[in-house]
This record gives sequence, structure tokens and C-alpha cells, in this order.
Amino acid sequence: MNPRRKKRMAVLLVVVLGLSLMTGLVLYGLQQNIDLFYTPTELVEGKGDDKIKPQVGERLRIGGMVVPGSVSRDQESLLVSFGLVDAGGEEVTVVFNGILPDLFREGQGIVAQGHLDDARTITAFEVLAKHDEEYMPPEVADALKGIEHVKPEYTPEQLEGSRT
Repeated sequence: MNPRRKKRMAVLLVVVLGLSLMTGLVLYGLQQNIDLFYTPTELVEGKGDDKIKPQVGERLRIGGMVVPGSVSRDQESLLVSFGLVDAGGEEVTVVFNGILPDLFREGQGIVAQGHLDDARTITAFEVLAKHDEEYMPPEVADALKGIEHVKPEYTPEQLEGSRT
């Protein structure tokens, strides 16, 4: 091999190794920030066709509805625990030490981020309350007062004609 080809081969090898190293570092950095989302049923029964369950100590996000009557507050600290349930009916316990969001209440949808302590307990370091999907800013609500919207009635023939 002539010296010119050796030089090109060396430059190409350095570029490939540099890109590989950069990709590896980016993936390693993202690994610490990636949290899988689970529902209470997925947490208990497993996620997907393979029924994969998270390991104890793993970081995760979990979302569901706060079980009415399950909120328990410690009188001496900011420690709060509550049950979380989804449509599947499985209930898990979330323990949080901190100030809960203003929108947090029983029967409300929340998303908690934390670590899995055991099969049904999560120690959360962040709790996010979801607002009502029908929320409307007061200005828009005032502007729409008195306006009635009637859905138009369509016949099956009109619907068939619009699809062609």
C-alpha cells in the first residue's frame, strides 16, 4: 500500500472511532434520563407480550388515578402516601416526600416519577397532577357564554357521498 492510501485509511479509521465513541457517550448519558412509563396494571402484571416487569430500584414513571380515601399524610413531615389505580383495577402505593401540586386530589389523574421499592410500592421524587381535559381559560369561557352549537344531522347517503 502506498503512503497516500495509508494516510487516508488512518484518517478514515480515526473518524469512525470518533463517531463510535461519541455515539456511545451520548447513549450512556441518555440512559440515566430515560424512564419507562407504566400503568399500575403493567407494573403488577408486566408490560407487553413478554410481561416484562421493572426491577426493584429501577427509575420509572407511573400514571393513574388517585384512589379516593387512600391519601395518608404524616403529621410530623411532608411524607404522603396514596394508592394509584388504572382501568385494569390493579392498585399500587406511591410514597412521596414533598409538597404535592395544587391540582392533586383524590380521584384525579397523576403521573409520578420515582424508584420501584417493591412489586407494588414506588418512592416518588416528583408528582405531576393532570388537569381536566375539559379545562377552558376563563376568557374563552366568557366569550362562549350563550353560544349554542348544534351538531348537524347527516343521512347515511350524505356520508357515503362525502367519502367518494
